[in-house]
Amino acid sequence: MEAIKALIPILLTVSLAGLVFVVGLNSGRGELLYVFRRPALLARAVLAVLVIPPIAAGLLIWALPLTPAVKAGIMLMAVAPVPPLVPGKELKMGGSKEYAYGVYVAMALLTVISVPLVFEVASALFGRPEDKVPMTKLIMTILTGVLLPLALGLLVRRFAPAIADKAAPLIYKLSMLLVLLAFLPILVAIWPALEALIGNGTLLAMAVVTVICIAAGHMLGGPERLNRATLAVAASVRHPGIAIALAGANFVGKEVQAAVLLYLLVGLVVGALYGVWLKRSAPAHGAPAAP
Repeated sequence: MEAIKALIPILLTVSLAGLVFVVGLNSGRGELLYVFRRPALLARAVLAVLVIPPIAAGLLIWALPLTPAVKAGIMLMAVAPVPPLVPGKELKMGGSKEYAYGVYVAMALLTVISVPLVFEVASALFGRPEDKVPMTKLIMTILTGVLLPLALGLLVRRFAPAIADKAAPLIYKLSMLLVLLAFLPILVAIWPALEALIGNGTLLAMAVVTVICIAAGHMLGGPERLNRATLAVAASVRHPGIAIALAGANFVGKEVQAAVLLYLLVGLVVGALYGVWLKRSAPAHGAPAAP
């Protein structure tokens, strides 16, 4: 049993890294630098993904009588951007590959700066100045879960594009399977804590924060409708690995981790509803192509 418990975090890390590896396999240098070469797009992306979510979360948890665990879970997810599922979700909505991958890479590189900064500000504002960012663990999470697999994928794309094309679908399916295998034991272990959080406005509060993030990304995405969808998804879906790393360093018990995963599930549901609305509201001649 102890061996299985020790294996789950490794399995989760490998599976999430595999999804990022697929991003590198499917993209080229020009796509990854797309946003960096366009300062206006970069500024709007920073505002939508790194600035507005923690502000929205902070105002909401300050105003509502939520439990401390729920408040912590919402705030931790708000400061944790760049989940590996984002580029795939955006492309399925018909978004531009250059813009989707460009936003993802730009936000990933800025995470090392944004997460500690926003976390420190939030800790001071909510009366927990003793909370600290586990910088070594955070950097290792970003390095092994985002930057390193991305770089490896780019190298394969650069020197063996045929292999990259063939390997990407297989690695994506395998990584998604591993994600499910890793998350299921975690959900089972924290299920009692998860059930205890549901109610008293918890789900509504999480949904409201997600809707605000989607609306911010949609409005800041520029005149292109599909770029709006891309930025909306990037702003609303957060990285549970980063949030759980912060929770493990500053909170005792499973309640905060349960709140993080509950926020993730709520965000995915609200994001799916946004995708349905986006397709139904599209002009007949400009609807996104089916994946």
